[in-house]
Amino acid sequence: MKIKLLSILAGVGMAMSNVQPALAQAQTEPIKFALCYDLSKVYAFAVPQVAQAARDYAQILNQKGGIEGHPVEILVQDHGNEPQRGIECYEKMKREGAITFDFFSTPVGRALLPRAMQDNNVMISSFTGRSDAVDGDVFKWIFPIGPTYWSQAANNIQYIKSKSNNNLKGVKIAFFYLDTAFGLEPIGVLKTLAAKEGFDLQLFPNPLPGNNQSGAWSQIRRFNPDWVISWNLGNMHVVASREMKRNAMPMDKYIAVNWFNEVDIANIGADAAKGIKRGTNVVGGQEHPLIQQILKDLYDKGKGNGDRKHTNDIFYNTGLATYAPVFEGARLAIKQYGWPLTSDKMKRGLESLRNFDANGLIAPVTVTAKDHGGGGKTRIDMWDGAKWVPETGWFSAYDDVVQESAKKESAEFAKSKQ
Repeated sequence: MKIKLLSILAGVGMAMSNVQPALAQAQTEPIKFALCYDLSKVYAFAVPQVAQAARDYAQILNQKGGIEGHPVEILVQDHGNEPQRGIECYEKMKREGAITFDFFSTPVGRALLPRAMQDNNVMISSFTGRSDAVDGDVFKWIFPIGPTYWSQAANNIQYIKSKSNNNLKGVKIAFFYLDTAFGLEPIGVLKTLAAKEGFDLQLFPNPLPGNNQSGAWSQIRRFNPDWVISWNLGNMHVVASREMKRNAMPMDKYIAVNWFNEVDIANIGADAAKGIKRGTNVVGGQEHPLIQQILKDLYDKGKGNGDRKHTNDIFYNTGLATYAPVFEGARLAIKQYGWPLTSDKMKRGLESLRNFDANGLIAPVTVTAKDHGGGGKTRIDMWDGAKWVPETGWFSAYDDVVQESAKKESAEFAKSKQ
């Protein structure tokens, strides 16, 4: 009996010796997030800072033990804003075991969306891509967490309404946009709101490369708008500011899309840019505790993942805003559903986000199986000549219009896939 008991204990000991390494391996197996980005062409003025922020954030998490004990790996590859290269990157990252896929490009994201859905892979499309992808009933694997271009445009209209005695009838609004999928995205919602509120909307396309704007601004001057909403990128804003000055149009009537940063301000001139506004989805500056920790623990020690100057840029903050909900979703997934982390668990983890604001970095987002956007809140910031000053708190407007548009477009998408 004693020998038999010893044999059993020995067997248990051998089994436990095999379990321990397996447990250790499970605890240290990394979580991989794929960033297939345009690092070299159209979005190269912004996207490298987004990737830099994601890497810095992952490094900070890893110094604290990772996500639920698992190190974070950020896999980055350039697609040059070319859909075919985006497909190649996606397939490569699949083979490398990525748990989420992010393309940070409206044309590339639109091209990859059907493939990611067919593969049941989680695709992150925060601040880019199809606005109707907030409809989780149709786009089950797509997560445009944060305000879409539709929400941002609607919120800009609400801001203009608040500055027009809450009456938009007869108000002239020029929509000056880059003539690409990115620039075209908000037009449907703007037309719906114009019909609803009675303002005079006129559209002024800006063909690529976007820097020859004199003809468009001559037309805008003849329209004589009360406000200009600009859906342009990088140096296009700088050119637009010069054209506004040349056409004697006040800078404080210009509301830029969120892709307007501190470099643009410097190129316009801090004093010349005074009064200009932008819709934004993340706090600016370096005062947020996460950024302060990154500066202290990484850049002060020469361990940052890029140039320190980029940490004082709204594009860098946008990278943090993109991955704060993603990392939290991964944490919730593992905490609630256990390891290994699968695509389905990651999906359910993201759909568990409730009133998450990353300690004040972003507007609170609540993501559900039906709503993959999280609320659509933005705020309006104004450049006062030295810094960005919030003109509003976080808010969302015309939610009924945005949701109705999303349901209509997503239904058409679903029908086309039948």
